[in-house]
Amino acid sequence: MQPLGKIRSFALELAGGPAQGVYRGGELLSGQVVLELSKVLKVRALEVCARGLATAHWLESRSVGMNTVYSDYTAYEPYLRARCQLIRDNGEVTVLQAGKHEFPFTFQLPETLATSFEGRHGNVRYWVKARLHRPWSVVKKAKKEFTVIEPIDINTPALLAPQAGVKEKLARAWYCNRGQVSVSAKIDRKGYTPGEVIPIFAEIDNCSTRTVVPKAAIIQTQTFIARGAKKQKKSVVASIAGDSIAAGKREVWHGRALKIPPVGPSILQCRIIRVEYALKVCVDIPGTSKLLLELPLVIGTIPLHPFGSRTSSISSQYSVNLDWLRMVIPEEPEAPPEYSSVVSSEESAQNLSPPCPGELGNGLEGPFFAYIQEFRYRPPPLYSEVDPNPTPDSIRPRCMTC
Repeated sequence: MQPLGKIRSFALELAGGPAQGVYRGGELLSGQVVLELSKVLKVRALEVCARGLATAHWLESRSVGMNTVYSDYTAYEPYLRARCQLIRDNGEVTVLQAGKHEFPFTFQLPETLATSFEGRHGNVRYWVKARLHRPWSVVKKAKKEFTVIEPIDINTPALLAPQAGVKEKLARAWYCNRGQVSVSAKIDRKGYTPGEVIPIFAEIDNCSTRTVVPKAAIIQTQTFIARGAKKQKKSVVASIAGDSIAAGKREVWHGRALKIPPVGPSILQCRIIRVEYALKVCVDIPGTSKLLLELPLVIGTIPLHPFGSRTSSISSQYSVNLDWLRMVIPEEPEAPPEYSSVVSSEESAQNLSPPCPGELGNGLEGPFFAYIQEFRYRPPPLYSEVDPNPTPDSIRPRCMTC
């Protein structure tokens, strides 16, 4: 049996990938096996395998008489399984001299992979493992894990669509009606990336006899599926709280900012593990259950393009810069035409400012974000080479002899 002292080191090194150790589907996974010897070593085979596997597992217990019975729920979803022979086992022994030996390898990753994930009841893991076979010796192994992040582009119509909802609830205490509490909320789009700010537009109407407190939070829901059963784990990743609203009063959020912390992206394509996000606006009502309004979110990996489209450019500025709450038109470097050259600053301020209560009377009974939406989706001015309203000085008299 060969002494283990002949092998000084046996390790796996990855090339790093296009994004410093982070890979995506369809890319090449390259690396090398590094074997450092102090003496001559006889080797039968050297192989490398790449694996990717999603695993869901949990136990559930129930009492049967005096005994406790446990049910095991386990499921697997393979994503990657590849093998590469660096020294082929052909029945002969390969002699390696003392020194450092490097054996490169390359794997083609599948087009469809799930993002790496670590949860309480499951995980998605990717790794590369090398095995060194020697005559009359145990197999020596080396393992190296790597990360996969599947891209989610939020610059799609489905993820750029605004999300809104309305909920109401009767406040009851000891079978007595204490009045109604209602909440309406809206966000400018469904898709965001970590680090962005979500401006929340909400209107909380407290028609009850109790003081209520509005709150908003980003909720992460991990769902694990095995043998037809589901196991969920919910956690709050970010939250804000509003001021107390007295009985018979109303509060309006004009873009209350909620920043997304560094969290993992949504996982929506895995069969046994899902990671989903939602924005929940809730109202704490003393003496009764909370009033909850949920708006779906998707946490992506590709941020919003600054000038991909009119909607996306405005949404990007809304999410990063809250100066838009003052109703100032952002400066666009693209021309023609510039908005300021078509609409004067006086007309712009007059048309884009929210209406006063005295002008509308009871017109402000609806949510305030309706007026914001009118500004957001105003179409750009039509461009024409001919001035539709020429001034008299600019009209050149026509020659009658021509």
